[in-house]
Amino acid sequence: MAFEGLGERLQATMDRIKSKGKVSEADVKVMMREVRLALLEADVNFKVVKQFISQVRERALGSDVMQSLTPGQQVIKIVKEELTELMGGENQKINLAQKPPTVIMMVGLQGAGKTTTAGKLALHLRKNYNKKPLLVAGDIYRPAAIDQLETVGKQIDIPVFNLGDKVKPQEIAEKALAHAKEEHLDTVIIDTAGRLHIDEDLMNELKDIKELSNPDEIMLVVDSMTGQDAVNVAESFNDLLDITGVTLTKLDGDTRGGAALSIRSVTEKPIKFVGVSEKMDGLESFHPDRMAQRILGMGDMLSIIEKAQTNVDMDEQKKMEQKIKDQSFTLEDFLEQMDQVKTLGPLDELLKMMPGANKIKGLDKMQMSGKEIDHIQAIIRSMTMEEREKPEKLNASRKKRIAQGSGRSLQEVNRLLKQFQDMKKMMKQMTGGKGKKKNPFGNMQLPF
Repeated sequence: MAFEGLGERLQATMDRIKSKGKVSEADVKVMMREVRLALLEADVNFKVVKQFISQVRERALGSDVMQSLTPGQQVIKIVKEELTELMGGENQKINLAQKPPTVIMMVGLQGAGKTTTAGKLALHLRKNYNKKPLLVAGDIYRPAAIDQLETVGKQIDIPVFNLGDKVKPQEIAEKALAHAKEEHLDTVIIDTAGRLHIDEDLMNELKDIKELSNPDEIMLVVDSMTGQDAVNVAESFNDLLDITGVTLTKLDGDTRGGAALSIRSVTEKPIKFVGVSEKMDGLESFHPDRMAQRILGMGDMLSIIEKAQTNVDMDEQKKMEQKIKDQSFTLEDFLEQMDQVKTLGPLDELLKMMPGANKIKGLDKMQMSGKEIDHIQAIIRSMTMEEREKPEKLNASRKKRIAQGSGRSLQEVNRLLKQFQDMKKMMKQMTGGKGKKKNPFGNMQLPF
């Protein structure tokens, strides 16, 4: 995940300053040097780093901080606030027209993920804003670009306007707008052509489409894995088209995350969305404050809650909570919970969004992909309903049958059963224990 290396460096630095009863100017100087190195290694633009360090240092050396009872905490608060401001301050919503249709023009270099992002955005607008989008195939140059958009449209059940690759993109955009009005479609998303590099022909064509369609949103799609190049691309497109927002793709990849910290500062245009998975629902609104908290290891509970509210059946959850309280939680219930968890995304990423997750030993080594969850589900599904309800009935021969039926080892079956019992004990402590609450993770290892 992006920012992992940066997060580890900054968190280690913050931990050192937090533990100090008094903070001297020399302490702040040492911390600033480490923060500067961490940001540069994360591929953040040099000018952006210089300005950021200057602002944090100035505030950290202020009398209010130095004379505070908790100067270390105050410095961390300043770093978090400046990091948030660096990425845009607050979440910026997508521009929607008061009088439909809303026109969104997707621009960017080839390979940034424009076509897929156009589909993800269409799905996001339908799901969260109750919009009726139309995808427009305006890339007539890239081989199979139109076919790709058609496939995306079918996948998410959203119509695609397509005039083939023999019609000029300007004409396609014009006719698509007329079609949207006729069909009462209130959002038009134009997938424009990209190039391997910025050239005059591309920009002139995009300028023409902009003039014809008068877009409410010019969304620049940038591959976050390209680092500093992403910032240069954003700057060039902004100079020529005056973009209104940025979507960063591939933020779930092994990227240093410098682009997210630089683009807003360099272009003065907000990052509005981030691509967090290859799935069509893998597009999230960008919240600078939440991202700053995650980078500094403070967790991001709001994003977890929002994911749960969107993907989890709350009535079922209430029933499950009652089962946990009265100790009637079974392996069948556990199976259902696994299905719910899978809708929230990779479990290891979810756990990293928990406050203090960076302090849990071994979390970084845990591999909790969909495959591991599938293995657990296969084991439980190989049990009879009676065995799921009463796992204590599982003797050696039954366990052997389950292992063979699920294609997993006997060791994995035993491990799952032991961990399920550990989990039930932990739930009992959390719901029925008195006095001080125990660490909810206890000594239990998750069943993966």
